[in-house]
Formats: sequence, C-alpha cells, structure tokens
Amino acid sequence: MATTTKHFVAGEWRAGEGSTMTDLNPTTGKPLAEFPIGTKEEIDSAVTAARDAFDGGWRDATPTVRRRLLLKLAQLVADNAQELGRIATEDMGMPWAFTMGEAIFTAEYVEYYAGWADKLQGETIPLSAPNTLDYTIHEPRGVVAAIVPWNAPLSLALWRAAPALAAGNAMVIKPSELAPLPVLRLMDLIAEAGFPPGVVNCVTGTGPDTGAALVDHPGVNVVAFTGSTLTGRRVAENAGRRLIPVSLELGGKSANIVFADADLDAAAAQAAVGCFINTGQQCIAGSRLLVEQSVHDDFLERVSANARTFTVGHPMQPTTQMGPLISERQLERVLGFIEGARADANVAVGGERLGGDLAGGYFVPPTIVSGVRNDMRIAREEIFGPVLSVIPFRDEAEAIAIANDTDYGLAGGVWTNDLSRAHRVARAIQAGTVWVNAWLAVNAQAPFGGYKSSGIGREGGREALDVYLQTKNVYVQLR
Repeated sequence: MATTTKHFVAGEWRAGEGSTMTDLNPTTGKPLAEFPIGTKEEIDSAVTAARDAFDGGWRDATPTVRRRLLLKLAQLVADNAQELGRIATEDMGMPWAFTMGEAIFTAEYVEYYAGWADKLQGETIPLSAPNTLDYTIHEPRGVVAAIVPWNAPLSLALWRAAPALAAGNAMVIKPSELAPLPVLRLMDLIAEAGFPPGVVNCVTGTGPDTGAALVDHPGVNVVAFTGSTLTGRRVAENAGRRLIPVSLELGGKSANIVFADADLDAAAAQAAVGCFINTGQQCIAGSRLLVEQSVHDDFLERVSANARTFTVGHPMQPTTQMGPLISERQLERVLGFIEGARADANVAVGGERLGGDLAGGYFVPPTIVSGVRNDMRIAREEIFGPVLSVIPFRDEAEAIAIANDTDYGLAGGVWTNDLSRAHRVARAIQAGTVWVNAWLAVNAQAPFGGYKSSGIGREGGREALDVYLQTKNVYVQLR
C-alpha cells in the first residue's frame, strides 16, 4: 500500500490540507506514495517559517556554526547512502549502484561548501579621499526558493541547498512531483544534523500550483530552479517582475565531437555512457555525437557495440546499468522522437519499447540514430531519453559550426590527441562546460552552468555562491 507523505515546515511534519497526487514507481508503474499538493496557504507558512528562522538568528549564525552543521549533514548523507539510493531508485528508476554513488558524491559536495562558510571575505578599497576607510561585506539575501527536478533529486536539491546555507540563507524546497521521496527523506537528515527549525523547509506539489505560488511569494528573495528551458523562462519572467535574482540550470543538446586522431575505443565507450547513463534523462547528455567522416562508419560500429552491452533491467539489480524512463508520458515522448526520425535517418540500435519482464515499466533500450542532419527535430530538441544522434562532419570548422548551431549551450566534448586542436575547439564551443577526452566530469570545485538557453548562473565552485549573496559597501570618514 502506498505511503502518505507530509510537508516539512518549521522543523515538523505537517499534513497537507488540499488535494493529493500519486507518486508512481517507474519500474513497475504501480503506486509508491501519496503526497499533498501544496496550497498557497501552505507555501505561505513555509516561507514565513524560513523568514522567521532567518531573522530569528540564522542570518547571524557564525560561519563556524554553519560549517559544522553542513559537515554533519554531509556525514549523515554519506552514512545513509544505501537507503537514500534505494529511495531514489524506487522513485525515479536510476540503478541503485548509481544512486548510492550519487549520494556519496553529494556528501562530498556538501563538504566542499561547508568549507566556504568561513571564507566569504570582503575587501578593503583604497580611495583617493584622505582619512577614509572603505570596505565590503557579503551578506545573505534571505529566503531562497529552490525548485528541483526528478532526474537526480537528492544531488540537485543539495547542489542548491549547500551553497545557499553556507552563505547564511534560509530555504523552501519544492521537489518534483515525479520523485519527491528522496528530498523528503533529506529533511529528516537536515533536522538530525541540527539545523534550527525553519532554516530548511519542504513543500510538495505540482509546478503550476505549488511551484508557481512559491516563485510568486513576496517573501522569497532568490529563486534557484533546475528543469526545462520552457519552465525556466516562466520562472525568470515571474521573478523578474519582482526584481529578484534567479539561478537557472536548464536544458541541453550537447555536442560530443570525435576527431579521427582520437582514441576511438575510449571515445566510443564514453559517448555511450555520456548519452545513456540515467536512461538519457540528464541535461548534460551528449545526445549529439559529431564524428569526422573519415572514421564515421568505424566509429558508429564501436559506439553501437558499446550500446548493445548495456544491461537494461530492474534498477535494484546490481548488474543493471540502465533503468526505466520516469513516466509513461516520457516514454511516449521518447518513442515519438524515434519514430519521427525513421523517415529521414536510420535507427541503428534499439528504438522499441521493451516487453517481457519489463513490460509493466517504462523501458526503452539504448538507441542510436545515424544519418542525422543537424536541422532535424531529433537533433534540435532535448529528448531526455536514451537516444544518440550521430552526425558526420568534414573538418574542424564544420564541427564547430554544427556544435554551436543550437539554442542550447550547457556542455560539449572534444576527442582528439592534437593538443592545439583540443584548446582551439574547446574555446570555440559555446557552452558552459567543455570536456576534452572525457565526458560527465562534474566536480564540486568547478563551476557548472549554461550559455544561451541552457541557463543563468553557475553551480559548483566559488561562483555558485554569488546568487545567494549581496554585497554591501561601507564608507567610513576617519576623524
């Protein structure tokens, strides 16, 4: 029987007062939980709790206090990695081996930002006027609204929370209605870590109802959103009307460029992983594979061979490398893209819904479509599924032109053993992250974010703190 969840507000669990939704297990298609759809009144209670906690002492908590709490939270996340992984696997379908790894990586991410809590120094500014002292202070903005998606709910919630809390802000988090359970379990760990009641709150619900009410609430000072570009634009528009800052990590259609002189075996293995990991449900999927014509056919065979070795199955099995898509709606969307490409391109691997023991879930195998042109729909739109489009190119200039001919600019890859070419192409690609002879190398210490329609702001590194801080200048006339 499905469990019934509650909102987490002011350090306590509160039953929802409105309607509810059913959270489905994408592996079986069966109910997993019932969760409340947060009303405007419940959003108001959560924002008020965050504001009261912020004004009531959290804004003045010493950096040492914030650091210790974040380090405790990081340890709790690591200690509970198996449980957190299991919850995420049941809720959104990523294989358990990967969700456990995600929890451990996320704990390290929180550790990293704990280290920033006492390093947010201002600076003194030399002025031309005599007998003056001028300096800056970095202060928290207040209440952060964090809206996180379903494809990596634990890590993406903490990617927002860790820098926001290190900077001294309070928060209200709204997890995706498709996978709220990992974030709800995280609230228990936040309370166990010792964060004061109200510093972190969580209200479940849909985007159009709960999410929109949270973004529009006058008590919110920053909006941090991860999700689709279409929704991100609406979030930015609503936040812009109130002149509050936003951090947007949005969609991608990233180009992975393979030159003839590359290590083709390594490139083929990473091209498969870079597109098919998490069933292709990741903003940084290398979904456009650009291959130099002289090695195109050979490389297509290599990457196809890698794709065929992926074990697709029940995500709790230790040998499974790829689980289901998140929902029936997403399944239909992915299959629609594949069918639409058949008229002009060749489906070289996969392309059909899996049946048999997997018929109850939303399973599509790794799919490779060759003979793709960059003007085709399958190469233009983000699919968010395990579909790799292979596009040939003649030379470096054409590869760069194809890579940049997109509305997105989240990530890119360059595979070559020519050092000069690697740096030339990396510089020319219009994307926030470019990997050379690698893919999916995301680190807490390095900034991550998009160009163009892939977003605003950065996660990771010192830059992630910027949106959660405001700078005050103090001028002192010395007598």
